[in-house]
Amino acid sequence: MKTAFIKSWVVALLLLIASTVSTRADFTFSEPVNMGPTLNSSTRDEEPGISADGLSLYYCSLRSGGYGNYDLWMATRATTQDAWGTPANLGSIVNSSSHDFSPDISADGLSLYFGSDRPGGSGGYDIWVATRASRQDAWRKPVNLGPQVNTSGLEGCPAISDDGLELYFWSGRAGGYGDADVWVSRRAATEDAWGVPANLGPVINGPTTELCCDITADGRCLVIVSTQAGGYGGTYGDIWMATRRTKNDPWGSLVNPGPMVNSSTTDNGPFLSVDGSILYFSSERPGGSGDADMWQVSITPVLDFNSDGIVDIDDLLGMIDCWGTDEPLYDIGPIPWGDGVVDKKDLEVLMSHWGEETALIAHWALDETEGILAADSAGANDGTLVGGPLWQPAGGTLKGALLLDGGDDYVGTPFLLDPATGPFSVFAWVKGGASGQVIVSQEKGADWLMAGSDGGLKTNLKSPGRFGKALASQAVITDQDWHRVGLVWDGANRILYVDDIEVARDTQTGLGASADGLYIGAGSKLSADSFWSGLIDDVRIYNRAVTP
Repeated sequence: MKTAFIKSWVVALLLLIASTVSTRADFTFSEPVNMGPTLNSSTRDEEPGISADGLSLYYCSLRSGGYGNYDLWMATRATTQDAWGTPANLGSIVNSSSHDFSPDISADGLSLYFGSDRPGGSGGYDIWVATRASRQDAWRKPVNLGPQVNTSGLEGCPAISDDGLELYFWSGRAGGYGDADVWVSRRAATEDAWGVPANLGPVINGPTTELCCDITADGRCLVIVSTQAGGYGGTYGDIWMATRRTKNDPWGSLVNPGPMVNSSTTDNGPFLSVDGSILYFSSERPGGSGDADMWQVSITPVLDFNSDGIVDIDDLLGMIDCWGTDEPLYDIGPIPWGDGVVDKKDLEVLMSHWGEETALIAHWALDETEGILAADSAGANDGTLVGGPLWQPAGGTLKGALLLDGGDDYVGTPFLLDPATGPFSVFAWVKGGASGQVIVSQEKGADWLMAGSDGGLKTNLKSPGRFGKALASQAVITDQDWHRVGLVWDGANRILYVDDIEVARDTQTGLGASADGLYIGAGSKLSADSFWSGLIDDVRIYNRAVTP
């Protein structure tokens, strides 16, 4: 009966006609990836802008081969799956001996907007545009956008809308809310002159400084750089995002994408791909080729709607219940923040990830039969057996398990995550153990999961300083039965689970940082009384809060 019911709903949902209300779905960011030495040099390479077809990359660079300062460069690729080719300077027609920066290409590929302090402007940095008759033709000499857009002060980082009728940029002109604000100039047709710029208002701009910006192809997501409070300490602030329900609605509040995108160094020049799946930006963070490099992160919609760690029938039924509405949780396609209605596009995205365990970044099944490596099936963080723990191929809850002697046995892993950077979850199956023994810890960090003095599940992962305290439960895990234990950190709360039941919870201001690997079956200091005596099976780490 249940199967027939579900099938009937799935068929029905494909026949429904979508409404036109707009909204935003939840989405996550991947680890930043450096765009590589072909594009990045030993000097500064910044402020990427991608063509609508994803095949041309424009950016500014101080590399050699230019005309005296920052120049505009371009790299191409044959398909979006190919690597970028060697960048070429746009030449003396476009570039000058002055500072030419922050290029943005129109959707038709025929207009290139950028900032420059070259002679012939209104003063300071101005916004200029170079045009061409076709994509095969050469660029014409750039033209200043004139006093309607530019002032005697500073204007820069233009972002042209997909229809070519809106131009977003930052400006230090009078009438703003801070040192520099984000403004927008509009025109009725692409042949018309730009109108008087309008400030985006106090929701986007504040008494702080708002700089580089980009507007998505659907016009409903804005990314900017801002020095407002709540960031991670970058020189010019952090990258922030705002969305709106439709192009005619006001912008929602700015949201910080978090430490996966932002760092304590300069993070600047954000640009979103046409489909919203990639955020490009420049950063001075470690791991690059020079002073500033270009980086990218993938943006993925959250498909595990009920946060149980897997995309399955429960998520589908939730989508069905909200079919045809503007419910943001289920509006996941065709771009990460949706298109304004829960419909077949969202169903297609959901089904393409059916059965996936979402946000699973490490999984040590511990099913091996021999050897000293514990394979990580979700990534490249294979663990190394130390002390001689014994494989139990048929002794686990899920196939095999690992038997530890409580003396010197444990598994060491490479660095996986820093608890201070955001939500995460850790789960494991255990049997045996004794008071004070540890299931999972972090070297030079804290004991994440352990048995307390009374055998109850406990965590010592806490806020740094005198206000941080351990969290202990009364749920005994050392009674020689199998138990699934877990710790979830949602960014504000610590939650302990035993056998998928919440057994303890509290609020913390943050968690202590660590940049080292994990120990499975031993405490963070490898003290003699911390080694686990018993079985451990199926250890899983997620980079988000998961509800079992």
